[in-house]
Amino acid sequence: MKQISILGCGWLGFPLAQSLIANGFEVKGSTTSEDKLSVLKTAGMEPFKIALSEDKIGGDLEEFLNTSEILIIDIPPKLRKADSESFVEKIKNLIPFIEKSSIKKVVFISSTSVYGEENDLVTEETFTNPDTESGKQLVETEKLLQSNKNFKTTVIRFGGLIGEDRNPVHSLAGKTNLENSNKPINFIDQKDCIGIILKIIETSSWNETFNAVAPFHPTRRNYYTQKAKELNLVPPAFLEDKTTIGKTISSDKVLNVLGYNFQKATL
Repeated sequence: MKQISILGCGWLGFPLAQSLIANGFEVKGSTTSEDKLSVLKTAGMEPFKIALSEDKIGGDLEEFLNTSEILIIDIPPKLRKADSESFVEKIKNLIPFIEKSSIKKVVFISSTSVYGEENDLVTEETFTNPDTESGKQLVETEKLLQSNKNFKTTVIRFGGLIGEDRNPVHSLAGKTNLENSNKPINFIDQKDCIGIILKIIETSSWNETFNAVAPFHPTRRNYYTQKAKELNLVPPAFLEDKTTIGKTISSDKVLNVLGYNFQKATL
């Protein structure tokens, strides 16, 4: 039986762990919260409290990685505060522990924010051009991990994450004078995030980069108007916008190379 370590059992990592366990894997899961350790254990994981920072790592990282072949890194950069720590430095601290461990493969959860706001169709071959600090640090972190010869890293660049309990329409409902009405959406449902990770492991698709976005790109105006109606919310009102500015993320590689079929092809 294979064992997998998941660094970060949050909104995506926790249900991912549950799916892996259901598929016969043993899972070591980490959280930064003492209170959540019992929740991870009840879900069938071996729980660890691990906290990465620029200058140290809190928790028994060696035991967390020990006897696992695969590590999934699913921790957000958290760079919105002025006093935020460098995400790149946190991962630099983590890498020597991975090198000394039994880990041979890494899945790094990244974001389509690495592309910036290109007004075009974006594929995995598109040059990265991030316009946010988190996007810049994600690009640097991807390179750090993929250039390391001690383990194989596959990067997944997820679009906007949505699920049954998570959709931007809830915060936009009833708002007026919203901009970028013609901008295409690039979302992915939680079920497909998990499905793609499982498919990568199943097919041993290592040393790869995948854009992971549902092949469904209505405009913001059309999507949020329809979604608000479905959920009985007040539709947001957009400003008239004659131009279309914003990237459309292609999911062709996930569909054709990985061979993944989206469970939620429309959102």
